[in-house]
Amino acid sequence: MSKTAELIIDGKSYMLPIIEGTEGEKAIDIGNLLETAGVTTLDFGYKNTGATKSAITFLDGDKGILRYRGYSIEDLAAKSTFLEVSYLLIYGELPTQEQLTKFSNDIKTHTLVHEDIKKILDGFPSSAHPMGVLASLFCSQTAFYPESLDPNRSSEGVYLSIIRSLAKMPTFAAWSYKNVIGHPVNYPDNSLEYSSRFLKMLFAHPAAEYDVDPVIADALDKLLILHADHEQNCSTSTVRIVGSSKASIYSSISAGINALWGPLHGGANQEVIVMLENIKKDGGDTDKWINKAKDKNSGFRLMGFGHRVYKNFDPRAKIIKKAADDVMTKLGINDPVLEIAQKLEEVALRDPYFIERKLYPNVDFYSGIIYRALGIPVDMFTVMFAMGRLPGWIAQWKELRENKEPIGRPRQLYIGQTLRPYVELKKR
Repeated sequence: MSKTAELIIDGKSYMLPIIEGTEGEKAIDIGNLLETAGVTTLDFGYKNTGATKSAITFLDGDKGILRYRGYSIEDLAAKSTFLEVSYLLIYGELPTQEQLTKFSNDIKTHTLVHEDIKKILDGFPSSAHPMGVLASLFCSQTAFYPESLDPNRSSEGVYLSIIRSLAKMPTFAAWSYKNVIGHPVNYPDNSLEYSSRFLKMLFAHPAAEYDVDPVIADALDKLLILHADHEQNCSTSTVRIVGSSKASIYSSISAGINALWGPLHGGANQEVIVMLENIKKDGGDTDKWINKAKDKNSGFRLMGFGHRVYKNFDPRAKIIKKAADDVMTKLGINDPVLEIAQKLEEVALRDPYFIERKLYPNVDFYSGIIYRALGIPVDMFTVMFAMGRLPGWIAQWKELRENKEPIGRPRQLYIGQTLRPYVELKKR
């Protein structure tokens, strides 16, 4: 017999089905509550409301578990490439060598963008935030590929849109950076793999040779894997709810980029570097700032420590810590800001105050360090996040479409004025 929950309203009982996921998670199905009982639920920020059933990502914050399609993030980061993980997220299984080769070659075929895109890019001043530029360029694909607007597009057409999204995102991301610094854009070098190709577009200068360091490319590939999906967060839910209106993949993902842009979502690694810069300006006394973090009346908290979902060590942080160490060693960085970061990390990993409160360095802490070491400016951090999250957004949009889910339409509890008489302007 299926399990049920009993809800009693004004003495009347209503039985609600309990649905169980494959990992033992339980959810009460309230889909018919308005129809049967005449009430809705209230859950600010949807913190405890499931809007969909998904087979893409499993996350257990209490145990520090993150899995894509059943594979642990530890195995994927150690053994896969970003394109393999992208294929896994979007299509549900790890690719064979033949499938991966085709997937990679199809992406290389579409890395170039229409030259008219440069006219759009030229319309942005150098002061434009790269996330705004990225969202605009990505959404502009609806104009260059109007067939993508067809809500009943064939599976072949959807595949092409997916390939174009993955292929052109690094180009758009690199160009958004070049716009900020006022440099000419670089075109993709398809002799390189995904992360290396992006790094060359980002950093190459026409007047000098640029060779991609494999240690750097590997660290970036791992970062992209670790950010590829993270269940129903703000930007992912945005992609799904926009996609539920049968909006195109380009407009849906552009909406996700804008949601990620918000400082409460994608800006955490940016805030880490800002905090470290402030500590440096104050003289670099880490003990002073550690003590301030422990003082609940100081109003200061360490950015990049702890996580609102993970109540244990962020599994992604364990992986990226080694990549951060490799990058720092390889580049031989002598940066006071990064030395402060290393001191804070050392204290947090051994101080009982942080250990008891599970305030471990998280993925944002280490990703911020890597981006800083690579010379990527702070405003580009969220662009890097968006590039990593792209396959997850695609997978979520595709799953919603294939499940034929209804258009998203949250309810509200009205607390405004009741009916009142209209008073004409001359009598007010």
